[in-house]
Amino acid sequence: MCLLFAIFVLLGPRALIVFWWLAEPQRWALTFQTAFVPVLGLLFVPWTTVMYVLVFPGGIEGLDWLWLGIGLVTDVASYGSSAS
Repeated sequence: MCLLFAIFVLLGPRALIVFWWLAEPQRWALTFQTAFVPVLGLLFVPWTTVMYVLVFPGGIEGLDWLWLGIGLVTDVASYGSSAS
């Protein structure tokens, strides 16, 4: 069961990014000018990338920074937990 949870945590946000990119390519094109930045986000900070795409279309202001911070903390925590 723990292995299944670990696989979900590692592949979950990356699978979400791929499916969301295929389902709504216009939203991703609006958010990012090239495919280079989302691919880097997919590899290194997937939760932050998901949150950025979620909050970007209206502009980033106010509580949007909180959501981006939560995504970044989640990414850092996932890397930190894999070290121990």
